[in-house]
Amino acid sequence: MLDTHDPAPLFTLPRDGGGECSLAQMQGSVVVLFFYPRDDTPGCTKESIGFSAHLQAFADAGAQVFGISKDPISKHEKFIAKHALTTPLLSDADHSTCEDYGVWKEKNMYGKKHWGIERSTFLIDAEGKIARVWRKVKVDGHVEEVLAAAKAL
Repeated sequence: MLDTHDPAPLFTLPRDGGGECSLAQMQGSVVVLFFYPRDDTPGCTKESIGFSAHLQAFADAGAQVFGISKDPISKHEKFIAKHALTTPLLSDADHSTCEDYGVWKEKNMYGKKHWGIERSTFLIDAEGKIARVWRKVKVDGHVEEVLAAAKAL
């Protein structure tokens, strides 16, 4: 399980609007990765809107923010358009990056077990090390807490 001071696992994933996003290319920048279960569900929508609303404040703190789920890019783009999101969304269709970050978990919903993403956020410092980890995230107040941590780096 990843913890603070561990090197952040590198990835290259497709992103909304076309192209790819590579963590290796962001070396020297602070990066926030928020992993979320699914586009257009209540908690994921609230979290994504929150990060979008604070995107400029993250940029002012020198941090780039990316949301990651296993939804395809086409679904991300509909989600972005529906809620006027400004945070870039990445697609981890084969959940390999989710596995690398330890957020691909067996879940239990209404007595049925299935695999999915545990809502988690990682703050990565400019050297590519994990500065802070939030697991089993509760959405209320989370974006503000992550922003405060990014400003403190």
